[in-house]
Amino acid sequence: MRHIRVPLLFAFRYLFSKKSVNAINIISLISVVGVFVSTAALVIVLSFYNGMESFILSMYSTFTPELRIEPTKGKVFSTDTPEFKKIAADQRIKSYCEVLEDKILLQYDNQQFIGQLKGMDPEGLSKQGTENILHTGKYTLQKDTTYYALIGAQVQANLKVPISGIYNTIELFSPRKGTSAHNVNPLDDFNSRKISLSGVLTYQPEFDNLVIVPLAFARDLLGETDKITAVEIFLSDSLYSNVVQHEIQQTLGTDFSVKNREEQNPTLYKTIKSEKWIVFFILTFIGIIAIFNIVGSLTMLVIDKKDDMKVLQSLGAEQSMIARIFFIEGILISLIGGVVGIIVGYLFCKLQEAYGFVRTGETDGSLIDVYPVDIRSEDFVLVFVTVATLSLIVSYFSSKLSVREIGNT
Repeated sequence: MRHIRVPLLFAFRYLFSKKSVNAINIISLISVVGVFVSTAALVIVLSFYNGMESFILSMYSTFTPELRIEPTKGKVFSTDTPEFKKIAADQRIKSYCEVLEDKILLQYDNQQFIGQLKGMDPEGLSKQGTENILHTGKYTLQKDTTYYALIGAQVQANLKVPISGIYNTIELFSPRKGTSAHNVNPLDDFNSRKISLSGVLTYQPEFDNLVIVPLAFARDLLGETDKITAVEIFLSDSLYSNVVQHEIQQTLGTDFSVKNREEQNPTLYKTIKSEKWIVFFILTFIGIIAIFNIVGSLTMLVIDKKDDMKVLQSLGAEQSMIARIFFIEGILISLIGGVVGIIVGYLFCKLQEAYGFVRTGETDGSLIDVYPVDIRSEDFVLVFVTVATLSLIVSYFSSKLSVREIGNT
């Protein structure tokens, strides 16, 4: 215990006492400030990035089902089986919606566009998360016996179709099944149906080319009488997502794939996670440069305390003890800067969370006006461990060089 207590006492004494050369105090302060700034920046940027990540995923999750059942082979399947009836009756499921999807050709006033048709039960649609997904118009798929369509922003931009008025009917084309190669008129190879628009979906990549219609209309257009392409499931409590996914997968077997939100859009989730790590490593590299100020601080301290070290050596102190003094000195510098940086970063994030003084500068009506913040405890642990590890490495080599310098004089 003595071999740690004595070096710790000297390290504390050297850190907080006034040095004979004022420049050493300034260099030590710069080292602490450097670690403090880099640590606070890591905490703040990661928390801000977490906020943006949560915001993006929340928008994506508004219309994306928590679970989606798809066939592992083929494109369509039938749900007229005991297994699917059992799944539909599960009390944990808030919305069980059968969907029929396919590529189609849309036309309006000689303008054409290739879109993604999505037929679904109007009642099932109303049970899903409908907030913040409609840009303009009404959230309606069927009124009495009249069918309506919701289209993506890119579809409307390309077709230049108005939402209101009597001239908002688009025509949809889909290849007809079992057509003959000898048809004289090419249009005979396509099913054609017309439908009026009720609304435009908000500006999101997953909505851009989407055309949502009632399931009955989609069956008629695509020529599918009883089969579907997927079942979308929203749960009453998302905490049971993994449990329900596993149970459904066991019930259906290997003929079907049950995907959660991350598995439905792996590119989005991988991109978000990789971007966060890229930001972390860039800021960590900047922090490494700041932590290397400890080398200069310890070197100057060795020069200032060289006579004290000679006295300690004459009293029987080994070089390992002298090395521990400067090693602990470097650790103290980095720990003080790191802990203060984490505290200041946390307070800054809490103030942003409460008052939102850092704004995006977007105009009124934008999706986000204040930068969101998501404070996660694992990020604080990650930052502290990173700073502590780098400080240990830098302090160790600095103390070895310092002792070598004393030994050469």
